[in-house]
Amino acid sequence: MPVTNANEAEIADQDRTSAPEWRETEMRSPRYAGLETWETGEVLSALLGGQHQALHAVWGALGQIEAAVGLAAERLSGTEGRLIYTGAGTSGRLGTLDGIELTPTFGWPTSRIVYLFAGGEVGQRHSRERAEDDVKAGQAGIVDIDTGASDVVIGLAASGTTPFTRAAIQTARSRGALTISFANNPDAPLLADAEIGVLLRSGPEVLAGSTRLGAGTSQKAALGLFSTTLMVRLNKVYRGHMVDMQTSNEKLVLRAQRMLVELTGCTNPEAQKALKASDGNVKLAVLVHAGTDRKTALEILARHHGNLEAALAKITRSAGEKEATR
Repeated sequence: MPVTNANEAEIADQDRTSAPEWRETEMRSPRYAGLETWETGEVLSALLGGQHQALHAVWGALGQIEAAVGLAAERLSGTEGRLIYTGAGTSGRLGTLDGIELTPTFGWPTSRIVYLFAGGEVGQRHSRERAEDDVKAGQAGIVDIDTGASDVVIGLAASGTTPFTRAAIQTARSRGALTISFANNPDAPLLADAEIGVLLRSGPEVLAGSTRLGAGTSQKAALGLFSTTLMVRLNKVYRGHMVDMQTSNEKLVLRAQRMLVELTGCTNPEAQKALKASDGNVKLAVLVHAGTDRKTALEILARHHGNLEAALAKITRSAGEKEATR
């Protein structure tokens, strides 16, 4: 069976005739020559090996992702900053996927997420390859949504050279936004365009240039790490639970009930009652169960920037003080 993993030493030996020296994602790997003649199981193993290599690349970027989370949390801790995803092709679609999931999972407001995709909404559903070369569209997209210092703009491009994405990141940075870029080639210009450049060195693809494979996997994983940890830092998680989750269907209503039972030790009927009084909001239900009313719970949460642990401690202290004065 063919060997399916490559290391950095092997990366240096790839065919560099069809791309600039640093653009590893476009290189042809001799190890996969004749792939179409292999047995189906061997092809699958080779492709899976490329996925392993892609995930390994994310390990090497954890420090950069950590720095990005820290700065992004500072910008978004208020009530106005937005997450703005920009990109083209597979990279841009992965950004859209990441952002869309933040609202039902963490209750992140849809008004605070923007997608700037090369080719617009049509380009997200159908391939419009030339749209990624439109520098003016990248610039205009950032200006049109009035990007500013409270915003976080995430640029994604496997090559790190996409003109649309580079223009968007450059323009956003000039307007004071925090800019974070994800690219898969060392020395890719997009990495230098942003305040924080996250290199995901996934190397040559099993199918030369097909970055929806390894590079796409590394971007999906890195985005998931970034946005999930960001939501943790923004107080959207308590004791390992997604306490800002939206109870938008029956499955999630039941999940919220189980969550409340586990967090407070209450019974299922008590959980149902508290959630009903809190419009399905788990954070509010925890505080209501602790003995406060919905309005007070909202005020306390606001004062503590949504930090449930701090809000709960405040209510517990207040209850203790009242008891002591009796």
